[in-house]
Parts: sequence; structure tokens; C-alpha cells
Amino acid sequence: MSKILVAEDDTQCAELIGMFLERSQHVFETVTDGAEALDRLKLYSYDLVILDWNLPRMSGVDVLKTYRARGGKTPVLMLTALKSINSKVEGLEAGADDYLTKPFDGSELQARLKALLRRPPVLLDDVLNIADIQLDTASHRVTKSGVEVKLRPKEIALLEFFLRHKNQLFTAEQILEQVWSSESDATTEAIVSCIKRVRKVLDEGREGSIIRNVHGAGYGIFAD
Repeated sequence: MSKILVAEDDTQCAELIGMFLERSQHVFETVTDGAEALDRLKLYSYDLVILDWNLPRMSGVDVLKTYRARGGKTPVLMLTALKSINSKVEGLEAGADDYLTKPFDGSELQARLKALLRRPPVLLDDVLNIADIQLDTASHRVTKSGVEVKLRPKEIALLEFFLRHKNQLFTAEQILEQVWSSESDATTEAIVSCIKRVRKVLDEGREGSIIRNVHGAGYGIFAD
């Protein structure tokens, strides 16, 4: 699960990208002009940006140049109908991490996104573990002592976030920013409720909770 910003003014293209990201259980937001894309990048953090070249108000290339000049490090996949080598070079020199020419095949988009979402020095693990809890991020299957347990999609996303950041504490506000869309109307109270639901499932038969709450510091998942 990753948080992705899609900047694309072609409605049909944006919908197709959104369908793919939704099937892959990614959190994503879509904007339709460059100025709004730059505002989002200033206010929120993302794991990846899918950025169209020809955007109204501010071109994708100008968004990218400004974002990189401000120190932005998030990987960017540039989309464009321009096929010339010079255009590709311009996009890469502006700071794009990869470049995909329209029209593109869904399998190619998937391969490019998977490559860009790698976490150095290795790929993100598909199977995450702590104690007797295991999460298969590909199938979204959670097991406890080998027995499958049922969690809602957002609860699985929350669990994945904790498992990828074991032994770290995050405030409810930080969790909201990383796991929920910035367009979501979720509150910190909703985060607390979600954590309680996950605890109820994972802590059954366990002494103490696998998800800890340190007063004034936040929440995190810790190995015994």
C-alpha cells in the first residue's frame, strides 16, 4: 500500500490509472492542473507522483522543476504523448525518475510503478511479520498463528503501515497523513477507533497489546 498523487487532466486516462491503483490497494488522489499538484506536494507527503506533461495552469515539467528545486525527493513518473527523444531527455533532466509515453499498456504501467516504489536497497517485502502475525500484502491476507483473521481494507492498510515501521511511534495526525487520503474527512478519533478494532482482532488471547500507545508520543507495533 502506497500513497500516490496522480496529476492528469485527461478524465479517461485518470480514471484508468485510478482503477489500476484501486485494484492494487493504493491510496491515491487525483488533481487536474499543475498548480494544484504543486500545492499538494507542498502540503502533503506521497510515496509516488504520476505527473502528466501537459497540464493546465502549470505544465508538468514546470511542476517537477519547482518541486525538485524545493528539495522534493518523491519518485516521479512522467506521462506524455510526446514521443521525441528530446522531450524524454527534457523530462528526465527536469527530475523525472521514469517516463511513460501515451498510450501505454496497463502491464507496463504496473511494472514502472513497481520499480519506482522499491525501497533501497531491496524491494518492499510482500510478506510482513511480527510475533505470530503475518500480512501478505499481495493478497491482503492476515493470519495469526497460521489462522486467517478478518480485517477491513483500511485496517489492513493501517497494519501494513505499522509493520513497515516496526518499533517506531507515530502520532494519530502522522498516521492520518500517511494512511488516509488528504481528501479524506477522517479525524484523529477515527484513527483511534481503527486502531482499537485492529487490536481487538490481533490481541485476542494475548497478554497485553501488540500495538502500543505511549502517552504523548503516539502508536506503534513492537516485537516482544
